[in-house]
Amino acid sequence: MNDSQTTPETRSQDATAALPGALRFPFELVKDDLAEVDAFISAQSRAFDPGVEGYVNYVCQIGGKRIRPALSLLAGGAVGMAGKPQREIGAVVELVHLATLIHDDIMDGADLRREMPTACSKWGPTLSVLLGDSLFARALELAASFGDPQVCAAVARAASAVCQGEILQTQRRFDLNLSRADYFRIIEMKTGALFAVACELGARLAGAADADQAALRDFGMKVGTAYQIYDDCLDLVGHEEVVGKTLGTDLARGKLTLPVLNLVASATPAQREKLNRRLLENEPIDVSALAGIADYEGAIERAATTARDLLTEARELLDPLPDTPHRAGLEQVTRYLDALLDACVA
Repeated sequence: MNDSQTTPETRSQDATAALPGALRFPFELVKDDLAEVDAFISAQSRAFDPGVEGYVNYVCQIGGKRIRPALSLLAGGAVGMAGKPQREIGAVVELVHLATLIHDDIMDGADLRREMPTACSKWGPTLSVLLGDSLFARALELAASFGDPQVCAAVARAASAVCQGEILQTQRRFDLNLSRADYFRIIEMKTGALFAVACELGARLAGAADADQAALRDFGMKVGTAYQIYDDCLDLVGHEEVVGKTLGTDLARGKLTLPVLNLVASATPAQREKLNRRLLENEPIDVSALAGIADYEGAIERAATTARDLLTEARELLDPLPDTPHRAGLEQVTRYLDALLDACVA
């Protein structure tokens, strides 16, 4: 098929087929620590009643990619220490993340995560909501065990931010007045907050100066925000069999992500009216409908450029830190995300 015969959708699908089946950031430096994080998270299921243990064990297996614990370890190592405190606070943040994934899958009606049935598809929304709540509670219980009130407070604030971000996003579904500023506020809360607290507390538990903790918190916020933009682009151009989770749910649920906001802004008046009518009437909007707009690919590319700019700013925040392998690992994370964004819009 030559270029004149391809469509924006098929070109995006071809590019996305090259993406890894699971996001594997280059965390070779902390892989042994991450194995211990996995063991620690798995062990948490035994803290629950035997009648609940199996549910917790299942969602811990199909949940996150351990990005946040890896960031805790790399951030701690970048300022002097990557050990047990960073492993355990990373696991705490990951439990909060796992709880949000369970709730996200309920709200999105998602059937798959990491190529396995979601908790909601296996056991229904009622049990799954309670399961997510149980993980939130366990994470806060563990955070309180550090003996530093600031650690527990930071985890609680981040968990609260995630929940509030999800409320705001749900509240603004199908909202044609959603601005870019509104969008960024929401994703900083629902995604950036956990990346930020993982980096901040990894540094705090290593005894870092306040300035370094703040810089690494900002680094995490920018990386987390860029990651969410990438995920929003992937929802439009990804393949479920490649990515391993249910895609296309954002549009179906009325979530106006950055690529869609870019698209609406650049559409002709007739195209904008058609999109607006579908949104107002809660009609399904699929990729094929969007691909009919001339700037479909450009809208996704501009979103990816925005994410790359955030990653550049994140790298600049690392400049004052010592030149260590762990600092290099943090930079490598941003480079890998850059590569994923390139593949997403190729």
